[in-house]
Amino acid sequence: MSIAADHSPLSSPFTGDGPSIGVAVSHGFTGSPHGVRAWAQSLADAGFAVRMPLLPGHGTSWQELARTRWQQWYSAYDSAYLELEAECDHVFTAGLSMGGALALRVAAQRPVAGAIVVNPGLVIDDPRAPLAGVLKLVMKSTPAIANDILKPDTDEGAYPRTPVAAAHELNKLFKDTRRLLPRITAPVRVFRSTVDHVVSDSSIVALRRGLTHATLQLSALGNSYHVATLDNDAEEIFSGTADFIRAVVPGDVDSSPASREGHGR
Repeated sequence: MSIAADHSPLSSPFTGDGPSIGVAVSHGFTGSPHGVRAWAQSLADAGFAVRMPLLPGHGTSWQELARTRWQQWYSAYDSAYLELEAECDHVFTAGLSMGGALALRVAAQRPVAGAIVVNPGLVIDDPRAPLAGVLKLVMKSTPAIANDILKPDTDEGAYPRTPVAAAHELNKLFKDTRRLLPRITAPVRVFRSTVDHVVSDSSIVALRRGLTHATLQLSALGNSYHVATLDNDAEEIFSGTADFIRAVVPGDVDSSPASREGHGR
């Protein structure tokens, strides 16, 4: 039985040991924090400070999304990063699908400690994508590609329609982010589903090509589709994210509740 979608943002303080670490988490296009809530909550439970914003135009209606621009999505996510930067020693960016593009774009322009992305989008393969700027004038929306999830009875709470105007903005975001990838110097961790009906391998090829000054670590998810943060491999993503963060930050120690009990906290 699927759980009712929770579109609310999430904010939690750092409660771990060692250097203070924050993670800014972003949901995907036409989705909401519901799709990445369990991921963000797992990081909060591990002791990391977390900010997970609801991006403009999301969690309401596809008609409202049609009125937003990609710069608004980026600004909201960048603000979440800056909040963490003001209170933490190290900040990581993280995101699913379009949220992965936002995480990478911040990593190209801010001193992030690292980036963790799940099935990141950087390329739209649909041949209509370059024409979206014109098509939006005659076609308001198209059927959504939502709930690409292998796990039964799971609903990501995305919009039932995709606004063409917003798809045009998404294409512009991807193009601009690809241009910035060579600026990334922090390590990048990628979780990639072997079967993904939304984002093709073209995005991974673009990421590999663009990361000329950063290391890339990629793990295949063999039992999940696109929305892997809600799918069968979710726990692998959650534990892998925490392990990556602890490996990157020097002097970090296990910030799990069990560890804090062991330290007499």
